[in-house]
Amino acid sequence: MPEFDASAYGRSIADIYDETVHDLPTDAAVEQLHRLAGGGPVLEFGIGTGRLALPLAARGLTVAGVDGSPDMVAALRAKPGGDRVPVAVGDFASARVEGSFALVVLAFNTIFALPSQEAQIDCFVNAAAHLRPGGRFVVETWVPDPAAFRSDRTDLRLLALSDDVVTVEAARLAPAEQMMYTTKVRMTGDGLRLLPANHRYAWPAELDLMARLAGMEREHRWADWTGAPFTDDSRAHVTIYRLPGEV
Repeated sequence: MPEFDASAYGRSIADIYDETVHDLPTDAAVEQLHRLAGGGPVLEFGIGTGRLALPLAARGLTVAGVDGSPDMVAALRAKPGGDRVPVAVGDFASARVEGSFALVVLAFNTIFALPSQEAQIDCFVNAAAHLRPGGRFVVETWVPDPAAFRSDRTDLRLLALSDDVVTVEAARLAPAEQMMYTTKVRMTGDGLRLLPANHRYAWPAELDLMARLAGMEREHRWADWTGAPFTDDSRAHVTIYRLPGEV
């Protein structure tokens, strides 16, 4: 496997990232995170262009971030209020930010961007190290579904279709390594863009064990940001882990 480059994803997508996530449930996520923070400071791992961080800051919360991509951080800085959010550029499995936080957030499948189980455990440990007693670590991601792939462990699916944009994703599964290698193909009137990304996927129970290794316990697991129950049919989850102690 090539050496992990935390900045690679941002280099390929930063200039169009906001266009690719405009249909995500951002308002519901911000509402839930604001409630979970309880007025305390928030640290976002993979802060990106500020989709969550800027609305949280606009609600009066102190927000900081970590991101591996200087390109994504530059896009954040260009937005109103983006220059007031402190961001450490580095690998969020190890990069440190000053202070202790009521909430650490790792949204939109970003835990799977880390290339190994060891790196993902390090991320949980790093989150716990940033939390004040009683603080929470929120992880949002999809539930692995190897059965969705064909017998040759490949898949091709339509992600978006409109008059202006067509996006498809080609994926190859490597179950022995719990890796999924993907390239999205985004087609617009301006041309075609290839957006590669690799994912070291993990099942919810595996993430729970990582949290326990970092000294945290699961508090909630929901199917989405509205707090809907997580069931056998859920294809994604929002899980809240809590550090022992009083806030």
